Amino acid sequence: MNIFRSIPFIILLVWMIPFTRVIVGTSIGLQAAIVPLTVGAAPFIARMVENALLEIPTGLIEASRAMGATPLQIVRKVLLPEALPGLVNAATITLITLVGYSAMGGAVGAGGLGQIGYQYGYIGYNATVMNTVLVLLVILVYLIQFSGDRIVRAVTHK
Repeated sequence: MNIFRSIPFIILLVWMIPFTRVIVGTSIGLQAAIVPLTVGAAPFIARMVENALLEIPTGLIEASRAMGATPLQIVRKVLLPEALPGLVNAATITLITLVGYSAMGGAVGAGGLGQIGYQYGYIGYNATVMNTVLVLLVILVYLIQFSGDRIVRAVTHK
């Protein structure tokens, strides 16, 4: 999994074009972008989830075992509630990363703000379009981060 995390997304996107064409029947458009987005995000989210779970004190797990909890009960009653703020934070960071990845996907025909910024802003030498896309992406990332932070505060138990 670490191999895919080390590859810059734009390179992964182009490298996966033949594989994407086999999977979804095309190498451009929204459907084609989903395959490399998934491959790019899966190792990232897996590492974030792992880190959230590793932050749980082992004493909590040992105490629940000592009280006779089954493995399923440990997961449902200890691991998930304790890791929930970290998992929500991981989902927020992953979603923000996917916004950036999907904007890069626009450079190879995936559509969306990335394609508008690239095609009409960069290629078309239109700074207004480029700046507008940039501002919209910043606002989108801000809204995602703001929402994620609010959810983390709501699920944190202290």
